[in-house]
Amino acid sequence: MLLGATAPGVRAEQVTVAVASNFTMAMQRLGPDFERATSHRVTASFGATGKLYAQIKNGAPFEVLLAADDETPARLEIENSGIAATRFTYAIGRLVLWSPKPAVVDDQGEVLKGGTFVRLAIANPKTAPYGAAAEQVMRKLGVRNRLAAKLVYGENITQTFQFVHTGNAQLGFVALAQVRALPPAQAGSYWAVSDTLHDPLRQDAILLSDKPAARAFLDYLRSPRARAIIEELGYSVSP
Repeated sequence: MLLGATAPGVRAEQVTVAVASNFTMAMQRLGPDFERATSHRVTASFGATGKLYAQIKNGAPFEVLLAADDETPARLEIENSGIAATRFTYAIGRLVLWSPKPAVVDDQGEVLKGGTFVRLAIANPKTAPYGAAAEQVMRKLGVRNRLAAKLVYGENITQTFQFVHTGNAQLGFVALAQVRALPPAQAGSYWAVSDTLHDPLRQDAILLSDKPAARAFLDYLRSPRARAIIEELGYSVSP
């Protein structure tokens, strides 16, 4: 068995996990798998990392945070809002420039310099790490000012994806995992952005409540089975 049933003397519990929006589809796979492996139950709340941080600081009863960056969990640890020495990188994300239409986005992102589109969607860079990475990419390519009037901002990476998927924006910066989850006929065209153009999207987890189910979930996230699912969905995992 993956982790074995809940250990003798440890009753099955509910664990509430705050999850960065880019990791929605992964969590939808991992949550049920964790439940089958441990008998614990998991409830997930999704949102931009910055907003999840604010909710935690305002007393939201989350017991685990899966952030889209490594800075937020580190900050929570420093502020004694996260449990020391429980923080680790559970995934490394990949940013892509995506259009649901074939042949719109080339494999070098030159479409950004042509500017032959009306709207470009990105996640709010103030609260969403993937949005901050998109800003870095545009600045490094020297196109940020030129594209300013075309930008539309999603509250998080899920809303950003929806802007593009529904045609409200012709293209946008989203997570590779979101595109990987689409049927091949809907994948359109995308550019997998070089990680030299933005800070690494190291996604860290941290324990917020020292109860058995929460610790069990972090243990599960480190398991070979969970790591295989995470990689399958378009992320890298640390050795």
